[in-house]
Amino acid sequence: MEINSDFSDRVVVHSDQLAWQASPMKGVDRRMLDRIGGEVARATTIVRYAPGSHFSAHTHTGGEEFIVLDGVFQDEHGDYPAGTYVRNPPTTQHTPGSEPGCTIFVKLWQFDMDDRNQFRKSMVDELGAPRDGVATAVLHMDEREVVTYSHLDAGATLRSDASGGIELLIIDGSITEGGDELVKNDWLRLPDGKSLTAVAGPDGARIWMKTGHLPFARPPAA
Repeated sequence: MEINSDFSDRVVVHSDQLAWQASPMKGVDRRMLDRIGGEVARATTIVRYAPGSHFSAHTHTGGEEFIVLDGVFQDEHGDYPAGTYVRNPPTTQHTPGSEPGCTIFVKLWQFDMDDRNQFRKSMVDELGAPRDGVATAVLHMDEREVVTYSHLDAGATLRSDASGGIELLIIDGSITEGGDELVKNDWLRLPDGKSLTAVAGPDGARIWMKTGHLPFARPPAA
């Protein structure tokens, strides 16, 4: 399966307009944003856990990165409330689920295979002091990518000319970028060589963003 798999394209997905698709596990549904592969895939997805649903125990051979958008995600390592950013690198294992229900934004098979840095962070707790109406937290940085979380006041502008591509999810509020309006749960991916100029709407914006990673995009290893 291939969804938005041409990384030279500018892609906008209004995810709330997509139908939920059932996963192999009852009560767990998903909206696919980009994907290369079948059930084992390099994938970017919004996943919804119904109350009391769970996946069976599994190993993340290619790593898993996610943010909790609402509710409480759970596994044997603890509870992860809305606003939590998590990196489970290659070889990590868990049994995920949610008794109260939750929605997460998750990326699979997008790690350096030698990465072993596992952690969780409250994104808002990492925010720095605002500058020109923008407060930003650096959630993760390595030689392949930079991951940030930003709060924008109404009318504030978030800019990036990072090489290697730019990807963002609107967690709350709205922005305009390249003539498009993006609202909560909308997703934007810009190819290498394109810059970002995102202007927050009247209620401001909360944005998760990753840069530099697209040259490393590959299908899962066999």
